[in-house]
Amino acid sequence: MMDINKVVLVGRLTRDAELKYTASGQAVCKFSLAINRRKKSGEQWVDEANYFDVVVWGRQAESINQYLVKGKQVGVDGELRQDRWEQDGQNRSKVEIIAGNVQLLGGGSNSQGGFTPRAEAAGPGSAPAAPAEDNFADDIPF
Repeated sequence: MMDINKVVLVGRLTRDAELKYTASGQAVCKFSLAINRRKKSGEQWVDEANYFDVVVWGRQAESINQYLVKGKQVGVDGELRQDRWEQDGQNRSKVEIIAGNVQLLGGGSNSQGGFTPRAEAAGPGSAPAAPAEDNFADDIPF
């Protein structure tokens, strides 16, 4: 039997994504997603937030970073990866989602569904082409 490590998440960015490069020049983009879960507490339903760290590598990291702004809704398809290290004599670990695919979904918290790249991402005199708008998600009746 083969093992499976597959994660699919839809949530909102808790802060703007960070793009960095490794010593070998490989692009790495990191961001955190908040995903709400409704649960019953006594007689009432309440939202409980869960937070997940996501890492995107390579060309996709470079091309999508400018659109990953706080509040933006995205879909992530990837796998779980556990990082282990020792700090101050204590064994530590952290689980991250290594994204194979990131999809831009609805607008950000202060947006009307469009894609507004961060200003510092655009080079002088050139604006990156924004993906086509996708407003159908708000029209789904369930």
